[in-house]
Amino acid sequence: MDAGAKTTTTVEMTEAAAKRIARIVAAEPGKTALRVAVEGGGCSGFSYRFDLVDGRNDDDVAIEKDGATLLIDDLSLVYMGGSVVDFVDDLMGQSFQIRNPNAVASCGCGTSFSI
Repeated sequence: MDAGAKTTTTVEMTEAAAKRIARIVAAEPGKTALRVAVEGGGCSGFSYRFDLVDGRNDDDVAIEKDGATLLIDDLSLVYMGGSVVDFVDDLMGQSFQIRNPNAVASCGCGTSFSI
């Protein structure tokens, strides 16, 4: 990477995603946030994992909006910097979707990507 290149280490959450996260967490006793993590695997090399959690880890970055909390660990943030987490409800169904500017390819299901 060019030493002068600017890297974005933030992730945004849309209003639709925040509303959905808040509803899901409210319905799950003891859970406080949705964690998004990047892990190896999937049909394109990396995949996203979504988990409801009851607390934060020391290396978590918290994105908060409209009463919802999204947690991303430092390592996953390297792959997700500049992304937007959205919740989509359309004819294909309901799902969280991540628009990741770092991904050079993604699979048809939208849950895995390559860099």
